[in-house]
Amino acid sequence: MGITVYIFWFLSFVALISALNVVFAKSPVHSVLSLIITFFAIAGHYLLLNAQFLAAVHIIVYAGAIMVLFLYVIMMLNLNKETEPHKKNYIKFISVIASCLLMITFVAAFRGAEIEGATSPNDSIGLVENLGKVLFDQNQFLLPFEVSSILFLAAMVGAVYLSKKELH
Repeated sequence: MGITVYIFWFLSFVALISALNVVFAKSPVHSVLSLIITFFAIAGHYLLLNAQFLAAVHIIVYAGAIMVLFLYVIMMLNLNKETEPHKKNYIKFISVIASCLLMITFVAAFRGAEIEGATSPNDSIGLVENLGKVLFDQNQFLLPFEVSSILFLAAMVGAVYLSKKELH
């Protein structure tokens, strides 16, 4: 067994513990911070799968943008124990039963599943270099990529123009 197996198990342990902390944390801010740790552990799994671009996008989009938005919303809502509605115990019990039934359904559905194409891994799949070659060396994706960048630039200029105050 190589070191990647130990890294996989460590990242899995970190992701599982931090995901459980997301659910069971008393403070919403601690829950969001645990979710960020979970996202970094999942990005580590992407790196083990040789998907560097997916790992980078995962960190930038989820751990960066989405989690900052979650923290902003949580801080704006000012959640306190006094203002939070208390749920009845039977509703909590029903949700635990429903979660267990969903887990049993997933286990039953994936018990006999076969993973196709996992016998011979290709070392060049998922590299940013290969994505760049597909986007820019071949002519089939160059025009849509450039058109989308011009559309994003136009949207950004329009947003800045619409947000400016009018001077009289």
